[in-house]
Amino acid sequence: MAIAAKSVFLFVLAGLAEIGGGYFVWQYWRNDAFWGIGALGAVALIFYGIIPTYQPAHFGRVYAAYGGWFVVLSIFWGWAVDRIEPDRYDLIGGAICIVGVAVIMYWPR
Repeated sequence: MAIAAKSVFLFVLAGLAEIGGGYFVWQYWRNDAFWGIGALGAVALIFYGIIPTYQPAHFGRVYAAYGGWFVVLSIFWGWAVDRIEPDRYDLIGGAICIVGVAVIMYWPR
């Protein structure tokens, strides 16, 4: 169980780095925010590229599973930061993605 908990932590951390980094770059590029916000976003995106290397599985499996986490974390980011409440279809889709992640990453082989 400790391996799965570490893996989930790494997926969430990578997701926050990617979504947060992209959000900061977006704020700089599209909304005329201070250039330092864009630079901070770029640094976060670099960390996003590094964090998944600590996953126990191989590259293809990790990035396939990460796609599901990205969907779910993006829904939550929109809710928390942009104040866009997810509807039931967002929640159903997110749940389907997490089931896919569980099958890809943690199903016994």
